[in-house]
Amino acid sequence: MSDVTDAVARLVEHGPGVPVMLLASVVALITTAGFRSWWSRRHGHAPPTDDTGSRPPSTAAAGSRGDAEPGDAGAARAATGDGAADTALWRMRTTVRDAPGSLAALCAALAERRVDILSLQTHPLAEGTVDEFLLRSPGELTASGLTDVVSAAGGADTWTERADAHDLVDAPTRVLALAARTAQDTAELPLALRQLLGRCTIRSLPATAVGRTAGDVPPEGSLEDTVLRLRAPEGGVISVERPYLPFTPAEFARARALVELDARLGPRVPHGRDVLTLPEGSDITVRRADTRDVPAAKAMHERCSARTLGMRYHGPVGDVDRYLDHLLSPRFGRTLAVQTASGRIVGLGHLLWDGDETEVALLVEDAWQHRGIGGELLGRLVAMAAETDCASVYAVTQASNTGMVAAMRGLDLPLDYQIEEGTLVITARLDPAARAAARLPRGERIGKD
Repeated sequence: MSDVTDAVARLVEHGPGVPVMLLASVVALITTAGFRSWWSRRHGHAPPTDDTGSRPPSTAAAGSRGDAEPGDAGAARAATGDGAADTALWRMRTTVRDAPGSLAALCAALAERRVDILSLQTHPLAEGTVDEFLLRSPGELTASGLTDVVSAAGGADTWTERADAHDLVDAPTRVLALAARTAQDTAELPLALRQLLGRCTIRSLPATAVGRTAGDVPPEGSLEDTVLRLRAPEGGVISVERPYLPFTPAEFARARALVELDARLGPRVPHGRDVLTLPEGSDITVRRADTRDVPAAKAMHERCSARTLGMRYHGPVGDVDRYLDHLLSPRFGRTLAVQTASGRIVGLGHLLWDGDETEVALLVEDAWQHRGIGGELLGRLVAMAAETDCASVYAVTQASNTGMVAAMRGLDLPLDYQIEEGTLVITARLDPAARAAARLPRGERIGKD
């Protein structure tokens, strides 16, 4: 693994084009090492621990086992080729005995119920094999019915959930795309891991995090049933939790390969930028920011009033500078900076990966407020979140922060309002129908060359 990764890293130094695909192919090869097709199987075998003003941790369940039914919202429905009856797409995992004929019996039972196997991956274990299916079933077959069919055919510990059109992409192609995204932008790693491993909670923990340091995790990482931990390139720990479904050794190897690829490539942030003209005629530049902008961000803090800093950080304003290394790190999300013609930063917008949720936060220098900068930043951040398939974004603010409330309302997205521990939490839903009706800027231009 080390020799291959060294070679890939050397390739990157010679140009950003073809090497990206070569990098992706390395991860795909590692992925396919844990992949066996059906034909072969037929013949045998987050923020620092001191709070940065973020929303309190969510207590929502990460997922469920086999409780989805055909009428559930968001269920994937597809017509059969002859247009006869509706069908449903399912992702299913089950454990079978590692013995000749075990998988064949399971496939025969599915075929008897007119269930079509669209793809299959196998995850060898010390005892038995976990088989992961993408299935198209008759619309009337429920999750519990599907589980009953599999159990009768010898499957155990069966888990099912609804799938959609995105799952129709085969595993090697999906991993190629994830590796290419990660190679272009450090901030993509948490998102790539989430898409690689399915519904899970991913947290980046600094090396000084209370209760766990990088030294607690061996260099090769650790796998503990439903939790895997990997050494982060910057010295912390990346923790991935999926309480509803244990990780397999094959998934652990794939995640470790992706993190090692990220480490070999080093820090990288796209350098694209947009020049915008404000209503009064001033030109500003909106670009991606990272930790190299910490000095300029600290200078902006010094020019901001205590009220503005208090609205943003919800705590003692004398401590706000210590948040910047975390907030500007691509490991924890994406940051947009607003820069004047003289090069001074006058606004920051943050899109922060908060476990399995996504937070947006804004800070605009007092002298530059009420010029539409906050709304422009927020629209671009939400557009970025939508591109990464986030289901929603939330902002933590105060009821008196009329500017932030107005900016969220200006998105034209469905909003939910909650009071949590004295603060106002506004959540915007990003389902496809809502995004189509909203007025979001072309945020994808930011961060593109």
